[in-house]
Amino acid sequence: MASLEGRTALVTGASRGIGYWTALALAKQGAHVIAVARTTGGLEELDDEIQAAGGSATLVPMDLTDMPAIDRLGGAINERWGSLDILVANAGVLGTISPVGHVEAKVFDKVMAINVTATWRVIRSVEPLLLKSDAGRAVIISSGVAHSARAFWGPYAASKAAVETLARVWAQETRKAALNINSFDPGATRTAMRAQAMPGENPETLPHPSEVAEKIVPLCLPDCTESGRLYRAAEGRFFDYRLPE
Repeated sequence: MASLEGRTALVTGASRGIGYWTALALAKQGAHVIAVARTTGGLEELDDEIQAAGGSATLVPMDLTDMPAIDRLGGAINERWGSLDILVANAGVLGTISPVGHVEAKVFDKVMAINVTATWRVIRSVEPLLLKSDAGRAVIISSGVAHSARAFWGPYAASKAAVETLARVWAQETRKAALNINSFDPGATRTAMRAQAMPGENPETLPHPSEVAEKIVPLCLPDCTESGRLYRAAEGRFFDYRLPE
């Protein structure tokens, strides 16, 4: 029996990149995947791959800036499955690489809306369902720039620092429940977002998102006991948070 047989997983940003390959990897382990993304074509390709691998999925074409739709998503999952075992909050946008003072307001607002507000809204919508699971697991996709504060990456870095903090707070609030919550830093990965940020980089030098996805799966398993920590794919291990020195 697959390690996630009979379990239900929600993956946002599932139509491409890390979200796509994570959804496929979870389905291969036996999970029924609820795949959320704006791009219907990408979701349909994912569904074909999942079915070819013997798995199953429910496709949810949805723009994550539609906050009421996120609220309805939790209700729909409750009506159909009654609970949720896994959340992988992966959806995100880069914005622009430019000095903080040069970022357009509409770009900053979009980055925060999708990367932070929508992630919080998903958490809010599905937390009651994850708490119904005997081993709820949540993985919040972050980035190394949340800590390096790299020049010109202001909106994206700030958004990832924000969702990491949300994850840490959430983990503290649920530490007595059967719900474990961790952030995941994929590192430089061969994705369209990375190509947008680093157009001169040779993508063949970077890990494929399928390799990164395989490192996310263990954090979703019932036997993962870590919570409130950061897993960095490049080092292949968990890290603790600490105060500034």
